[in-house]
Amino acid sequence: MRRVRRRMYAALDKRLWPRDTTELYLLIGTLNALMANAVDDLGYEHAADELLRAGWAYAIAIDHRPLMAFLRGSASSTAYWRDRPRQARDLAESALQYLPDGHGAARFHLLYAQAAAKLGDVSGAKRAIEAARDAAERPHRDEIHDDIGGQFACPPAKRAYLAGNTLVAERGNERDTIAELTRAADLFAAEPEAVRSYGCEAINHVNLALAQVRDGQLDAVDLSKVFELPIAKRIEALPKALTNVRAELAQPRYRGSAAAAELDERIEAFGRESIIEDLRDLPSGG
Repeated sequence: MRRVRRRMYAALDKRLWPRDTTELYLLIGTLNALMANAVDDLGYEHAADELLRAGWAYAIAIDHRPLMAFLRGSASSTAYWRDRPRQARDLAESALQYLPDGHGAARFHLLYAQAAAKLGDVSGAKRAIEAARDAAERPHRDEIHDDIGGQFACPPAKRAYLAGNTLVAERGNERDTIAELTRAADLFAAEPEAVRSYGCEAINHVNLALAQVRDGQLDAVDLSKVFELPIAKRIEALPKALTNVRAELAQPRYRGSAAAAELDERIEAFGRESIIEDLRDLPSGG
């Protein structure tokens, strides 16, 4: 991505027609958004923020509202995973001002919903989930969310995952949460592997496990798809999400359970393997 971006910068130094400059600004803005997503998953928060700001500058320059909306949504998502739900909620609300319809807008409603749920606003979260369903049904097409697609799209599997991620924040609603997360898992499994969001799919499996453990369905837990992920695909959010499962396994109802102890040990080993690999990647001292 850096190599492609350098080529775009070099092209901008040449004499171009205004329409070609506009197209390059759009491509550089979207590429910065993709790079921000990648480096944030790798744990480089400051770099991700800088890339989102750079993408925003290009989007503003060409007044591209769908790209501005996507970048606001990306900033909302990163704020949520950094435990800043108020900022995440406000950024998601801002994104909707730039794009109110289509599956892109549905994503922003769902980002708002999961932030609201984390803040304890259960009714607000449920309203946002319903608003997401309505937005996805309203006809809309733009070159970011529909024509480019991929990381910019929000297909049914991702929408179900985000809805499930919202519901899992509320205790006492495990059956509905399990149903939504199971639906998301089935939708992910039906997608071609090459276009599947493996990070979202993995976190969905973790959230499903969390809801099942809360509901006393320890035998139903299957985290094999998470544990079998190659080291290179173990995004930073996964160990954090698994910590919530371990906290439930420590509850009195599972005291003395061999199955609970085995799952807890496997989660710890997963985190240890990831840390050891990260240490191997560090440059050696002189």
